[in-house]
Amino acid sequence: MIGAIRLIVFGFLALSVVYIAVSFYSRSIRREKLEDAWAEDHPGVDDSPERDAYIDEGMIDYQQGLRRKLILLVYIIPAIAIAVTMFIVNAT
Repeated sequence: MIGAIRLIVFGFLALSVVYIAVSFYSRSIRREKLEDAWAEDHPGVDDSPERDAYIDEGMIDYQQGLRRKLILLVYIIPAIAIAVTMFIVNAT
């Protein structure tokens, strides 16, 4: 029983670290793509309020998009895999 609780607590902490890292990485990649798209559409205009508004709007769209929600699978898939493994091991 103590082992299961320890697994849940430390597993949750480890998956939280992975989730945060993947989330930051995905946000940075999306931001770079928005910056590249702006630079391609508006050559020579680097630091302007329009550029900042464009990137902010794109990041708001990202926050409401599917990719951000899919990152939550970092918690779900390992939990299911551990539950199935525990069931199979204990069933035999």
